[in-house]
Amino acid sequence: MITTLTGENSFAWGELVRGLTDSFVAEHGELTLERLDGEEDDFGLIQQALTSLPFLATQKMVVLRMPSKNKQFLEQFEQLLVSLPSTTDVIIVEPKLDKRLNYYKFLKKETDFQEFPELDYNALAGWLTSTAKENKGSLGAGDARYLVEHVGANQQLLAHELDKLILYNPNITRQTIDLLTERQPQSTVFQLLEAAFAGRNRETLELYAQQRALKVEPQQIIALLAWQLHVVAVVKTAGDRSADQIAQAASMNPYVVRKSQNIARSLSLPELKKRVADLATIDKRLKRTPINPDEALQHYLLTLKA
Repeated sequence: MITTLTGENSFAWGELVRGLTDSFVAEHGELTLERLDGEEDDFGLIQQALTSLPFLATQKMVVLRMPSKNKQFLEQFEQLLVSLPSTTDVIIVEPKLDKRLNYYKFLKKETDFQEFPELDYNALAGWLTSTAKENKGSLGAGDARYLVEHVGANQQLLAHELDKLILYNPNITRQTIDLLTERQPQSTVFQLLEAAFAGRNRETLELYAQQRALKVEPQQIIALLAWQLHVVAVVKTAGDRSADQIAQAASMNPYVVRKSQNIARSLSLPELKKRVADLATIDKRLKRTPINPDEALQHYLLTLKA
């Protein structure tokens, strides 16, 4: 049996790999499990693992992490996988697959193909609430959303923070979230841009100060703002497509797309282009002339409102 796990949600497929391998080892023993990496192991080792019979056991499992990184494997994958012994189970982990390749088409058609996209904010909040309950804790829906906004949408990081919060106090509140977790810079950059486009100048300056207090350098703020403007541009040029359609086509988080739609509606395309160009000008000036980066960025943000 061949199982293919793909998608950007490394936490979800990582948990599944752990579950499958733990169950297999419990039944067949530790010597029946082999792990190989396409970026590190040569083709000979991969080929031997796939073609050899299990040693002193009736079954064995091979976990291949990104075997497509090995050129020889990519050239011979079909021959290897089609002739796989019935005594060998294989888990192929490929976080990113090129859908144009025969390799993707083969895995999609011939294996147990499971895709794990990143969860949006609402789904993450629901997952946090149910996971807290499973671990004898309690986390309300509003506080779960607050935790996602506070820490960011990385499910692995959220799982770590949730464990820490439950250990401290099973009844999780915003107070314990503020006490025990560190606000991630990425979780407030959109709020900064949203406040600036809405003309909420005081809030804009407060959010900018918060970024700097978190030791986020001006060049990093420019990069984050550029990415957010890129999302707005994608949404602006997507026509009447829904947020989910845009997110799927552009490989973006649906929550981020939906949040960006309000900004996109408030701007014409020429206005958006000008704001992108103005940010690029600031970036160039910072690299070539001795200007105050904080003053330049704050002035830029305060002039974003249409």
